[in-house]
Parts: sequence; C-alpha cells; structure tokens
Amino acid sequence: MLDLAASRTPGQTDVMMFLSKSYKYVDVGVPAGLLVGGIISNDKQMRQNALYIASSTAISYGAMLLIKHLVKRPRPFVQNINIVPVYRASSTSFPSGHATSTFSTAMALSNAYPKWYVIAPSFLWAGSVAYSRMYLGVHYPTDVTAGAILGTGTALLLQPIRK
Repeated sequence: MLDLAASRTPGQTDVMMFLSKSYKYVDVGVPAGLLVGGIISNDKQMRQNALYIASSTAISYGAMLLIKHLVKRPRPFVQNINIVPVYRASSTSFPSGHATSTFSTAMALSNAYPKWYVIAPSFLWAGSVAYSRMYLGVHYPTDVTAGAILGTGTALLLQPIRK
C-alpha cells in the first residue's frame, strides 16, 4: 500500500477516481437497462435476469453493511499515518463495499449471460474498481478480497432465482 501511494501520478489517480465512482452507475445501470430492454422486447428472461442481478447486488450490499458494522476495521490511513489517501473515505474498511457490489454485479451478469464477451469485461471492471480502492489508499487488500468473495458468493447463492 505504501508503494502504491508513493507511485501515484495525477493521470493514474484520475483514472482510479473514475473507476471508483463508476460502480454506482454500472451497478444500477446494468439491471435497469436489462429491465427496460426486457419490457420493450417483451422478454421475460431478460426481466428475470434484471431482477437477479439487482437482487444479488442489493443483498450483497446489505450483507457488507452488516459486516462493516460488526467488524469496524479502521481505514488504512487511520491505522498507518504513512498511507496518504487521495481522499478520506468515511465509515469503516472491512469489507470493501465497492468490491462487494461490483463483483456481485459481475458474477450475476456473467451467470445470466455466460459468454466470454460478457464475463471478461465484467470481471475486468470489477477487478479494476477493487484495485482502485487500494490505489486510492482507502482499503487494504484483504478488504477488497473479502468484498470480492462476498459479492461473488452472493451472486452464486442467488442463482436459483434466475430460473
């Protein structure tokens, strides 16, 4: 984390901030777009996929909030003054909410549409968002790993509702 903070550049930081902020729009936009597409084309499966993805992301986000409340791990910049964050995130650190929701969205979308051209970009985006949280100095690697596991696990556990 110290090496990441020491090697930041303004251009990289802008990209990482963009990625970090993108999670809200993609997590909501993907199921919303599928729902609208399913309504317009009268495609029941697409509407069910939208519900599955939205449910997976919402449930994993709720579980993440509960775990954050129970664990209360301080942010890296609170525990180590040598880690200088790009901005001071509020709340607690474990697990990463960004990693939880993006991996849940990516896994659910990949389950719903199991094609390489859906899977690869989905997980590339989720991994990039998770990495951005460490780069920005607001999460430990274990925070994003736990978030990725929680989000992915939630999507896998909810897969039967797709049917």
